[in-house]
Amino acid sequence: MNQSLLACVFPGQGSQQVGMLGALAQQLPLISHTFARASEVLGYDLWQLVQSGPQEQLNLTEYAQPALLAASTALWLSWCERNAVRPSFLAGHSLGEWSALVAAGVVAFEDAVNLVRLRGRFMQEAVPVGVGGMAVVLELPDASVIEACRQASTAGEVAAVNFNSPGQVVIAGEVASLELAMALCKEAGAKRVLQLSVSAPFHTKLMRPAAERLEVFIQATAFASPRIPVVHNFHAATEPDPDAIKALMVQQIYSPVLWVDSVERLVGLGVGHTLEVGPGKVLSGLNKRIARNLQVASSADETAWAAAHELFK
Repeated sequence: MNQSLLACVFPGQGSQQVGMLGALAQQLPLISHTFARASEVLGYDLWQLVQSGPQEQLNLTEYAQPALLAASTALWLSWCERNAVRPSFLAGHSLGEWSALVAAGVVAFEDAVNLVRLRGRFMQEAVPVGVGGMAVVLELPDASVIEACRQASTAGEVAAVNFNSPGQVVIAGEVASLELAMALCKEAGAKRVLQLSVSAPFHTKLMRPAAERLEVFIQATAFASPRIPVVHNFHAATEPDPDAIKALMVQQIYSPVLWVDSVERLVGLGVGHTLEVGPGKVLSGLNKRIARNLQVASSADETAWAAAHELFK
């Protein structure tokens, strides 16, 4: 590994798959141990759900969020056990920011499991199923997407909520305004506009009730200063103060995910490698599109795990 810095990044909702980490668990005992710790908090067998499904249940926000937190934390702990290379920075995409906070020592794993279970439940309850949704807009400038949402907001709440990579922006809102924004994006020249299979308009102002409910529990939970700096979704900057981090984790529920800005901030801080700690390779693909010179690696299966260890010797 060269002298450029390493950042570990943690994926968000959408990366969950039935069977994830199944093969790796055979060689990494901390995976089953971490899921057992999560199951103790949740009151059900999370590993059984993750390995056997059904996928429809795992996809529900209330189950997907603890599952992804447990998966990322298990891989993080396994990495720390088996590799001497430590990241200089951490970041996570939406839900993944909670995994980053656990890795940074800001919040205890068991506390985070409880908080993300509540986060998922409150986010789903904030907007009834069928009232809102999300869509991804491809190959349209950010400014054009934002303008389309502004025009469509005459029909209800809709906004650009995930700035994932150049040419990939997710929009979200109430059904009528979302459909209008999708049509306006197509008219403006978007290559594709695809509705996502999620059941709520995450990261919009419609999530404020969820944020307010979760804030009570966040404030009651012990947070510490991060041992490794975390670049946050809300403002693409690091924050050393535990109370300020609590506020950021409330705000990120109803605010856009500034992933492009976050990765560019990491690069500006000297990061040349990112390791995706969790299932899938979504962030690795996004990161490479944001900063082509980044060296990216993932950890989701046996092949990727072995390659990452070889790279970061």
